[in-house]
Amino acid sequence: MRKNRVDIITLGCSKNLVDSEQLMCQFRLNGYSVAHEPAKVNGEIVIVNTCAFIGEAQEESINTILDLEDAKRQGRIGKLFVMGCLSERFKTDLQQELPFVDKFYGKFDWKELLRDLGKSYHPAHAADRIITTPPHYAYLKISEGCDRTCAYCSIPLITGRHKSRPEADILAEVEQLAGNGVKEFQLIAQDLTYYGMDLYRKASLPALVEKISAVAGVEWIRLHYAYPTHFPFDLLRVMRERENVCRYLDIALQHVSDAVLQRMRRNTTRRETLQLIERLRTETPGIHLRTTLMVGYPGETAGDFEELLQFVRDVRFERMGAFAYSHETGTYAFAHYRDDVPDEVKQERLDRLMRVQEKIAWEQNDEKTGRVYKTVIDREEHDYFVGRTEFDSPEVDPEVLIAKDKELIPGHFYHVRIKSAEAFELYGEILN
Repeated sequence: MRKNRVDIITLGCSKNLVDSEQLMCQFRLNGYSVAHEPAKVNGEIVIVNTCAFIGEAQEESINTILDLEDAKRQGRIGKLFVMGCLSERFKTDLQQELPFVDKFYGKFDWKELLRDLGKSYHPAHAADRIITTPPHYAYLKISEGCDRTCAYCSIPLITGRHKSRPEADILAEVEQLAGNGVKEFQLIAQDLTYYGMDLYRKASLPALVEKISAVAGVEWIRLHYAYPTHFPFDLLRVMRERENVCRYLDIALQHVSDAVLQRMRRNTTRRETLQLIERLRTETPGIHLRTTLMVGYPGETAGDFEELLQFVRDVRFERMGAFAYSHETGTYAFAHYRDDVPDEVKQERLDRLMRVQEKIAWEQNDEKTGRVYKTVIDREEHDYFVGRTEFDSPEVDPEVLIAKDKELIPGHFYHVRIKSAEAFELYGEILN
C-alpha cells in the first residue's frame, strides 16, 4: 500500500470522467498524490466512480468493486470508497451487500468524501481538474440531468432535472483549459440541445458554442448527446461559419418505427426523424452524424426491427452504435411493459444491425481514400502515429494510422492524405 496516494477508477461515460478529474484536483490540493486507472491499484485510498445506465454497466461496476475486496483484505489498498451513478441509485442495497466498502457516495455528494477524511473541499477550485485524457483534448460538461421522459431511461432517476451551467462559468473553464494547452473540446451533457432552457428560458447552445469558438487556442469543438426533438437549428449556422466547430453531431435516435417510438415516449415520429436528418445534412454539407440505436425494446416485432434495419441502410450514418434494451427498475417501461423480447433475439438483432453498419462504415471510409484531412495526433505506438480527423471523436470513432516516416508531435495538427481504409481505421501519409 502506498501512503498518501489516491487511486481513482472511472467507469461509464465521459461525464463521470469529468467528476473524477475534479475530485483528483481536490485531493491534490490536500497534498495527496493521485493516479487515474493505475496499472497497479495500491493506494491508501481507492475510489470507484460507477455507472448504472444499463444492466451490463451495473455488472461491470459491481465486479470492479468485488475485485478490490481481495486487495483490501490483503492490505494492498487502504480505504475503499464508491461514488457515482450506481451508488446514487442503489445506495441502500449496496451498503447491505458490500459491507467491506468504507462508504458509498452518490452522483453529486462526493464532496463529502473529503470532509469525511478530515480534509478540505476548496470551492474556489470547484471547476479545476486534473486532465486524464491526452493533454490536447478535454471533455467539457455544460449541464447535468435531463428533463426528457423517455420510457426506458434511468438517467433522470440518477441525475434529476436538467441543470445548465452558467455560460460565464463554462467560458472561464474553456479559457483556463485552453491556456493550459487544451486545443480540442468535446462538449458533453445528458441533453446538449436543452442547454439554457432552465437558466435563460431559451435554447442557448448555438450562442454558447459560438462564444467558445472565439476563445483563443480552441482548434476544435465537437458536440455529443443531442436530442432530436426541438433541435436548435441555429447551431448549424455556427457549424458552417466557424471553422473550429467540427461538422460532427452525436444525436441518439434510438429507433425509427412509429410504434416503438411511441412506446419509448420519444415525442417524435419516423417522418420527423427523416426530415431532421435531411435538414442536418442539407444545411451542413459534409456533416458526420453519430447515432445510437436500441434493439429489443418491449413490443418490438420482427417487422419493427426490419424497419430499423432498412432505415440504417437508407440513411447510412457515418457513425453508429447500438445496444440491447435493458429492463431497468424505476423506469416507465419497467412499470408498464413486459420485457418480452428474449435475450437471444436481442443479441441476434444487435449482431445483424452492427454487421450492416460495418459494411456502411467501410464504404464511407473507402470514399475518403485520396482526400486530405486536418488531423490531430493523439499518440505514438510501435508502428504508427495515431490521429483523428474532425469527424472522429476519441475512443468511439475511427483513427488515422500514419507510418513513422516523419517525426510527429502528439497534440499537433497536420494535413494527412488518406491512402487506404478499413471499416474502423484509416491509413494516411503526412503532407506537411
